[in-house]
Amino acid sequence: MKRYAEIIGWGKYLPQQVVTNDDLARTIDTSDRWIREHTGIRERRIAGPGETSVAMGAAAARAALAVAELKPTDVDLIIFSSYTPDYQFPGGAPMLQKELGATHAAAFDLRAGCPGFLFGVSVASQFIANGVYRRVLVVAAEVVSQFVNWQDRRSCVLFGDGAGAVVLEASARRTGVLHTALGTQGADYDAMIFRGAGSRHPITAEPFSDELRFLQTDGQRVLNFAVRTVTTRLKQELVLGGAEMEDIALVIPQQSNLNFMHWLCKKLGFPTERVFVNVERYANTSSASIAIALCEAFEQGRITEGDDVLLLSFGAGLNWASVLVRCGVREGEDETSLEPATILAGVQHMLRHARAMAEVGVSNLTSAVSLTLLPFFTRSSKK
Repeated sequence: MKRYAEIIGWGKYLPQQVVTNDDLARTIDTSDRWIREHTGIRERRIAGPGETSVAMGAAAARAALAVAELKPTDVDLIIFSSYTPDYQFPGGAPMLQKELGATHAAAFDLRAGCPGFLFGVSVASQFIANGVYRRVLVVAAEVVSQFVNWQDRRSCVLFGDGAGAVVLEASARRTGVLHTALGTQGADYDAMIFRGAGSRHPITAEPFSDELRFLQTDGQRVLNFAVRTVTTRLKQELVLGGAEMEDIALVIPQQSNLNFMHWLCKKLGFPTERVFVNVERYANTSSASIAIALCEAFEQGRITEGDDVLLLSFGAGLNWASVLVRCGVREGEDETSLEPATILAGVQHMLRHARAMAEVGVSNLTSAVSLTLLPFFTRSSKK
């Protein structure tokens, strides 16, 4: 019998400290109006003392377990996504296991940048589908603020801190993770990079230069990657996954830039009113972004029983990921049914698959949109 990875719990944690655009305008040459017009961001949360990646991740995980009505000892595996763990070594996952008291769970870290949470969900769904584990906790937590140059107005306005988590459980019903797609454009790995404290630039008595101790971002390359690669591949993967845009109740994209999110959904033919947005309150929280947004979508009633939700992220690596999730079960649906309608749906899926394969390599999108988005990623002095 086929096993699906159903989402049965979700939770989030946001730091207490709020930093508004006006707060930033007091220390760098920018303004609230300029930031909002070009990014949609009004404020972000910044971690304070004690609000580490593991501490925030544990808080989000406890909330997710509470929704799932599970104890930490019910969890079989913990996947922890973070580019900003408490320590370089060991990883944050063993610390998270200890903090939660999830003594029966194996635990490991996953480092894939902004799409890290979706990479984690994809890996978790494979473990469940293969029958290795029954319940998997996927946690994403980031303290990006500690790696940002707060004097660089092109980048510091973009990021915030936070954590989110989901609990996945094996189900025989057609629910949960229906399709995943992952991709990497390693040729541009340095488009987003933090160079300090690795084996190439180990910690020494000499202080790090700004190039080594702060996050470096080439926004133009990241944006071109999203425009030319991610959008084209996503269209193909949706067809391969048997989904039609009209079937998707909600799209939750990486909360990076409001203008780009609207452009992306327009290219996909998806109405903006069915796009979940919280970038204005939290900015880009890296791998925690999708996890936090998914949690809020559940909390706000934006997702109902049987809804198909598309999760999409891209970022450092350059990595991208998409996950199609069915939240709950559609009434009357039976995976083992051999009714004519079920057979017809299977045939239609095969035809869509054939069309998608024929279109591979044909679709191409212009990057002209990059001329109007994220101007602070360039070297221009325009404010």
